[in-house]
Amino acid sequence: MRSLPEPEPGTPDCRSATHFLLWMAARNKWPLIVGVLLGVVWMVSQALMPAAIGKAIDVGVAAKDLDALLFWGLVLLGLGVLQATAGTVRHRMAVHVWLSGAYRTVQITVRQANRLGAALPKRLSAGEMVSIGTADMDQIGSALDITARGTGALVAIATVAVILLTTSVPLGLVVVLGVPVLVLIVSVLIRPLHRRQQAYRDQQGTLTTRAGDIVAGLRVLRGVGGEPVFSARYRTESQRLRAEGVRVARVESLLEAAQILLPGCFVVLVTWLGARFALRGEITAGQLVAFYGYAAFLVTPLRTLTEALNKYTRGYVAARRIIRLLGMTPEFTDPAEPARLPEQPGDLVDVESGLVVRPGRLTALAATAPEDAVAVADRLGRYVDADVTLRGVPLRDLALDTVRERILVADNDARLFAGPLRAELDPRDSADDATIEAALVAASATDIVEALPDGLAALVAERGREFSGGQQQRLRLARALVADPEILVLVEPTSAVDAHTEARIADRLSGARHGRTTLVCTTSPLLLGRADHVVFLEDGKVIAEGTHQELLADEPRYAATVNRTDEVTV
Repeated sequence: MRSLPEPEPGTPDCRSATHFLLWMAARNKWPLIVGVLLGVVWMVSQALMPAAIGKAIDVGVAAKDLDALLFWGLVLLGLGVLQATAGTVRHRMAVHVWLSGAYRTVQITVRQANRLGAALPKRLSAGEMVSIGTADMDQIGSALDITARGTGALVAIATVAVILLTTSVPLGLVVVLGVPVLVLIVSVLIRPLHRRQQAYRDQQGTLTTRAGDIVAGLRVLRGVGGEPVFSARYRTESQRLRAEGVRVARVESLLEAAQILLPGCFVVLVTWLGARFALRGEITAGQLVAFYGYAAFLVTPLRTLTEALNKYTRGYVAARRIIRLLGMTPEFTDPAEPARLPEQPGDLVDVESGLVVRPGRLTALAATAPEDAVAVADRLGRYVDADVTLRGVPLRDLALDTVRERILVADNDARLFAGPLRAELDPRDSADDATIEAALVAASATDIVEALPDGLAALVAERGREFSGGQQQRLRLARALVADPEILVLVEPTSAVDAHTEARIADRLSGARHGRTTLVCTTSPLLLGRADHVVFLEDGKVIAEGTHQELLADEPRYAATVNRTDEVTV
């Protein structure tokens, strides 16, 4: 099979689910066209087999002509070989189209997720994204896959109708009029199925999100005794999903039954009419056998048409989900003409708080309210729109890629991903062993790696669940140090570690970031005491600056915050 195509840049500008499916078909134009042509050949060659059998009976068996019998036997053999060959290659193309459709769906959704960045979790649940990456991609691929067989079924039905009309007008009319009636009956079942699949899909995404939240917080739930409450809530929601699934299954079972019952009744009708015409001498014995063959054959294209309607409906529901995701816009976009940063070093300034981060220094930010420090970090990293300047240039005037490349915000909401630990610490695969080792030493995380049987080659589970909270925090700090950005903003990087480990990190962090700009948001005396400069924040505003010792001596509110006392003597 040919390799799947490389992804195109950008995301499709689709305004509706139908438009999206057409866009997908256009991206697979030639494989789809070849598959449709082969599907037509595959179906039509089967449709012509009853005609060949009927001719063999009439001009070969009935007339006792061995040459004619041999000729039509060879024709039947040729049709069989053609049908087998076309069917094999068609299936190969169908699998290619299915994989390509599913693969492209994953490409554009992941690209859109990256484009939305930090805005994605605010607008779409994790369960919804999981469902798009699992169920919806399958439905999109299936909608493309069925196109070749569906087209072949339509052409085959038309071919049989023409043959029957030329042989017997009444039988031909039965086919010409009967097929639309069957399709209409099936379409009546498709409409409620569409609505119920939509409702089921919504509840499935909600339950997936709930399951992820419970698993992520299971340790905390057990600690506070909340496990039974959330377990009962999950059971209730899962039963609702089951009931909704049963409602979908009822319609699907009717659809499956219709796929067998309706074509079966159609076969009985055509066979009964053909037998009556044969008894009256209006058709020959060979034509009667051919008519029975046509009736039996029509079961396959008719079932294919109902299957196509079902898969197109599922694909349409999935496409609507994807269109919703693609319709989301990021919180920030690049300016029409991005500004350029001056070459010389400069300050990073948060106008709202008055914070000035000097280049090449380790600055600590202590806030009376931790959420104020987090808000400053979000503004400095341009995760919210604010008046922040770098080297005198507003961040909103810079390309977002430039901001992300130069300013890295590492907080405790970051996650460890599944995969080799080395790849987790160095996602860009650009650091050598010495750099990674130095980062692990600075983060006091060498003992974590040494305890793993495979060291840096060890596989990390999803979200790093095999590590404790403190170990995860140290590994995240090591990852940030390996990235070595121009400006690193650390939010409470030692909140989950013990005092001895925190002291080691405090002693090594300055050396690890020597010559680089670092801002640490913390109220830890160990980190504050090693900082080159400390800024004190109250009510979101800078009210004092200096060294840790100077602020302890001169600013009682700072001392109360750092020492975690409740009363302040002014």
